[in-house]
Amino acid sequence: MNYAVFGTGVVGRTLAAKLATQGHKVTIGTRDVERTLAQTDSEESFAAWSAAQPDIALATFADAAATADTVVNATAGTSSLAALRAAGAENLHGKLLIDVSNPLDFSRGMPPTLDPVGTDSLGEQIQRAFPEARVVKTLNTMNCSVMVEPGLVPGPHNVFLCGNDAEAKERTAELLLSFGWPQDALIDLGDITAARATEQALPLWVQLWGVVGHGNFNFRIQQAD
Repeated sequence: MNYAVFGTGVVGRTLAAKLATQGHKVTIGTRDVERTLAQTDSEESFAAWSAAQPDIALATFADAAATADTVVNATAGTSSLAALRAAGAENLHGKLLIDVSNPLDFSRGMPPTLDPVGTDSLGEQIQRAFPEARVVKTLNTMNCSVMVEPGLVPGPHNVFLCGNDAEAKERTAELLLSFGWPQDALIDLGDITAARATEQALPLWVQLWGVVGHGNFNFRIQQAD
């Protein structure tokens, strides 16, 4: 499978590296390739990380999306729509678009707020902006390390997904299973409007991180017998 992962931060890198280890062809999308590679001011720079990942390509959003079967949006929520517009609607047409981002607004400092919130969601905004893409929201309620290695959290815990296209959700579920999520951990919340609920879980998640002291925790839905 050919994946385009949008976002050069830790979430995009973590997902891209996991996909590459599974044998997929992976291209990370960015707005400006030269500028991204020129940022070499630290050991954690993208250039340093990329040098250790020779099987993962770097391209513009448009070039990465054009050759991909599936696009994964791991950009910051405030820039997601701009990144996807830069990719071009024609390059997203008919494709599975997995959105793992959250509309976190840090303009007032910490903790971040959400924008949009309540009556809309970033997942819905993306689906409206690109009606021919098949958007599935998932993995946005946990740390990126847990996304690709659920065993970091002991015991059963859950991952949510939602979207309007049943086949797209099936394909996303298959990807989650390949990451190590057991079938009974997956909870399909329904259509893309359910992204409002998962995005609104982020303030609680951020608060819990401050209490727990690390990101290797997750939500578990315990049902009565």
